[in-house]
Amino acid sequence: MKITKTAIDGVFIIEPQVFEDERGYFFESWNAAKMKEAGLDYNFIQDNQSKSCYGTVRGIHFQKGEFAQAKLVRVLEGTVLDVAVDLRRGSPTFGKYVAVELSAENKKQLMIPRGFGHGFSVLSKTAVFAYKCDNVYNKASEGGIRFDDPQIGVDWKINPQEAILSEKDKNAPLLKEVTCF
Repeated sequence: MKITKTAIDGVFIIEPQVFEDERGYFFESWNAAKMKEAGLDYNFIQDNQSKSCYGTVRGIHFQKGEFAQAKLVRVLEGTVLDVAVDLRRGSPTFGKYVAVELSAENKKQLMIPRGFGHGFSVLSKTAVFAYKCDNVYNKASEGGIRFDDPQIGVDWKINPQEAILSEKDKNAPLLKEVTCF
């Protein structure tokens, strides 16, 4: 397993060792002992999965307070641009982001710690997206930031005018309008 630091402290790209032969492939997508050895000590308690079509943008979402969540994300089918935004007030990288293309083919994963917003855009016809969370979801603690916030400046690799968004994401505030993390 290859674990690579990104430009933002706490966010890592994880690439599993893949064993392939004429039958297909096998890899460990998570190994708590190996992760702990690398300094990533998480107790994941929930797995989630979604399927989306090309042009869908989900996010930028976060959970705050005691319900903040760390996530390990990956793609089971298709390709997405995955984005983690630093929302830790006082951090030297506050408002900055890491973007990584995750696909069923490259099998990369992104480890996103608590204190970050998360979103992704679907770059393939469809994508099946899976993620582990280290805390339960709590509706009262959820928040969001507009995907096209100019202060953050994410290039989602799709035409923003054609992005498919939920009503919640269409009406999300800008980062400068969000006061509590």
